[in-house]
Amino acid sequence: MDWRAAEADFEDHVSGKETLSRMFAESAVRNGRGIAQRYKGGVYDRTLTPDVLPAAPDGRWGSVTYDGMHDLVARLAAGFRELGVADGVRVGLFADTRMEWALCDFGLLAAGGVVTAVYTSSSPSQVRYILGDAGASGVVVQDGRLLDRLLEVEDELDLQFVVVMDETEGPVMDRPDVYTLADVHALGAESFDEATYQSWLDERDPDDLASLIYTSGTTGQPKGVELTHWNFKSNVDQVRRRYGPRPDKGDRPVIGPDSVAVSFLPLAHVLERLAGHFHMFAAGATVAYAESPDTIQADFQAIRPTVGTSVPRVYEKIYDGIREAAAESAVRQRIFDWAIEVGRAYATTPDPDWWLSTRHRLADRLVFSTIREAFGGNLELLISGGGSLSADLIALYFGMGLPVLEGYGLTETSPVVSVNPFEAPKIGTIGPPLPGVETRLDASVVEADEFVDVPSEVGELLVRGPNVARGYWRKPEATERAFSPDGWFRTGDIVAVDGDGYLTFLERAKELIVLSTGKNVAPTPIEDAFASVEVVEQVMVIGDREKFVAALVVPDVEGVRDWADRRGVTLPDDRAALCEDDRVRDLVGDAIDRVNRYFEPHETIKQFRLVPDEFTEANDLLTPSLKKKRRNVLSYYEAQVRDIYGEA
Repeated sequence: MDWRAAEADFEDHVSGKETLSRMFAESAVRNGRGIAQRYKGGVYDRTLTPDVLPAAPDGRWGSVTYDGMHDLVARLAAGFRELGVADGVRVGLFADTRMEWALCDFGLLAAGGVVTAVYTSSSPSQVRYILGDAGASGVVVQDGRLLDRLLEVEDELDLQFVVVMDETEGPVMDRPDVYTLADVHALGAESFDEATYQSWLDERDPDDLASLIYTSGTTGQPKGVELTHWNFKSNVDQVRRRYGPRPDKGDRPVIGPDSVAVSFLPLAHVLERLAGHFHMFAAGATVAYAESPDTIQADFQAIRPTVGTSVPRVYEKIYDGIREAAAESAVRQRIFDWAIEVGRAYATTPDPDWWLSTRHRLADRLVFSTIREAFGGNLELLISGGGSLSADLIALYFGMGLPVLEGYGLTETSPVVSVNPFEAPKIGTIGPPLPGVETRLDASVVEADEFVDVPSEVGELLVRGPNVARGYWRKPEATERAFSPDGWFRTGDIVAVDGDGYLTFLERAKELIVLSTGKNVAPTPIEDAFASVEVVEQVMVIGDREKFVAALVVPDVEGVRDWADRRGVTLPDDRAALCEDDRVRDLVGDAIDRVNRYFEPHETIKQFRLVPDEFTEANDLLTPSLKKKRRNVLSYYEAQVRDIYGEA
C-alpha cells in the first residue's frame, strides 16, 4: 500500500477525540509495566525523593513505570484540587525540562487546570506579564532561584498558592500559601479517591482549554495562544499516522512502546510539549530527562535513545563539536573532510553507483559509525523543527546514517503542520502536510517579480484542521487578524508547494525573526528603540535562521559630526570612511549597549555593521509607504551580512 493511503487509513487504540488526561490514563493501562520516565540522580534536590520516588545515585538513572507515573499524576491531581485547582483555573509552570514538569502538567490537566508555560529564562517583567495576563491563580516553580524571581513581582499578581519542586530554604517556605511538591503529593495521597478522580476526567471535554502558551507577535507584546485538549490530541493522532506502528511500516522505524527519547528542549516550548511529551506518552514510549543541554552527548550514551527531536541550533552545535574533535590532528582532519564529502554526495545522489557506495561504506567504517556510537548507537530517526535547518547539513546527517526529518509548525497549530516521512524524505523541504491538516496558498501576498526562480506554486501558507488554536487569550482583534474570513489560519510564512505536495519554506511574510535556537524575536520594537538615539539614523535588525540577533545601522552623520565637534575629533568626510572609523563604531556600539538593556538576552544585538547608504525609496530599500524592503536590504548589504554570520 502507498504510504499516503496507509496514513489516511490508519487508526488504532490511541486514535480518537478525547482529553489529554484520558489519553494518558488509557496509555498507562496499556503500558503499565513499561518504563515511562527515567531521571538522573544528583541533578536536583527533589522534594519527592526519597519518600515518593526512589533516589537515584548521583550520575545514575532511576526509572518510573507507567503504573507508577499514573499513581503520581493522580495523587498530584488530587493535591492540586485541595489547593483550589478546578475546571478552567490557570496555573503557571515555571521550571526546566524534567520529570516533575511532566508529572505536574498531567496532574494539573487531570485536576481541570489550564497550564500556562513560562520559560526559565523569562525576566521578572515577563513572568509578571504572562502570569498576570493569564490570570493565574497559582504557579509551580522549580527552585529557590526561580522562586526569588517570582517573588519580585508577586505583589502585582493575584496568586492563591505557590508550589516549589525542590528543597528550598528561607522564611518564604513558612508561609501558609507556599508548598513543596511533596506537600501537594501528600495532600493528594490523603484525599485520593479513585471514583472521584475518574469523575474529574469524565467532566472535562476535549474542546476545553488545556494550555496557554505565550508567543511574541510582530508588535513584541506576547500573546497567549489558546490550545485545547483536542488541539493537542488531534496533533498527536496526526503525527502518529506518519510515524506510528502502521501495518505497512515493515522494518522502518516507528514511534511506539519500544521507543526511547531524551528530552532536553524546553517543555515550555510547544514543539517539545507535543513531540517529546504528549506524543511519546500516548505511544507508550520511554522519556529520559537530560541533565542539561550541555550534557546531551553523555546522556545519549547512557540512555541510547532511538528517536530525537530538536531545533536546528542543536544539530549545528553537534556537528560543530564533531568537526572540532576531528581537527585535533591533521590526519584525522583529512579523513573527516573526505568522509564528509562522500557522505554528502551519497545522500544527495538518487542512485549511487558502486564506486560511491564503496567509498561510503569505507567512510562509515572510519568515521560515521563512531559518530553514531557517540550518541548511543541506537538512533533511528531525528526530527528538526522550530526553525530552518540547512539542507546541506541535513544531507550530511543523512550521509552519516542519522536521518534528520525536517518539519514545520507554529504554536497556533499545536504545532506540527508538515514533516518529512521516513518513507520518502525530500531534503530541503519541510515535508507534506500531516494527514488531517488542510493547507492552501494565498498568492496575493507575493509580489509578481518575487521567487521567479521557484518552479512551484508560491504564496502565504494558510492552515485549517482540528489542531489549529481557537485564538489568542483575551485578544479578539488579534484573533480576527490571524484568520481569513472563511476560517483559515494565516501562518504569515511564504512557502512553495511542489507536484508531490511537499512544502518548501521560503521566507516569513511576518517580520518575526526566528533564530536557529527556536527563539522568536520581534524586530520592530528593537528598531523603534533607536528613534531617539541621535547618532543613529536607521536600523534593520537581522538574524532569521541564524544563531543570534545582529543589525545593519545607518549612522546619523550630522549627529556623529556634532559629537565629534564637541570633542575636537576630526572625522573623514567620506560616508563610507566614516563607517569604518573605529571611534564612530565605538560611539554607535555604546548606543546599542544602552538600547540592549531594555530587551531580553536573546533579543539583544550581538553584532552590528555600519552601512553608508540610507534606506530610501530611490534605492529601492523602502516602499512608497516608507516600510523597509527587508529582502532588498539584505541583498544590498550582502557583504556586511556575510561578514557578521560567516560565508556559510
